[in-house]
Amino acid sequence: MSEEASGKLSRRERQIMNIVYARGRASVADVLEALPDPPSYSAVRALLRILVEKGHLRYTEEEGRYVYSPVRARRHAARDALKHVLQTFYEGSAVKTVAALLDMSSRDLSSAELDRLAALIEAAKREGR
Repeated sequence: MSEEASGKLSRRERQIMNIVYARGRASVADVLEALPDPPSYSAVRALLRILVEKGHLRYTEEEGRYVYSPVRARRHAARDALKHVLQTFYEGSAVKTVAALLDMSSRDLSSAELDRLAALIEAAKREGR
């Protein structure tokens, strides 16, 4: 799946992907049950089919029903989505992205989390990234 494809999910498609990632695998009924303000059964089925076509999900047939699972691990999909955000909103700059994240959450970060971020920056310097 390309970076381009990973960034092109509607709100409902993202909700469905979150449900499937959280469960590991899910049927239409599972997704329908977990969706907030769910659309019709056929609409959920259509969205799942679209996610299969986009390359985000695969399915198997089990006991007469389709069961969907992610094509890629969540961490890989998250990395692609983050790359898309960097390119779209921060001119591809990791510095601008991290600055925005820190600006948004600096009050919520504990001393331990700030120390962890500092250690990650130091490790990146040593590795010459």
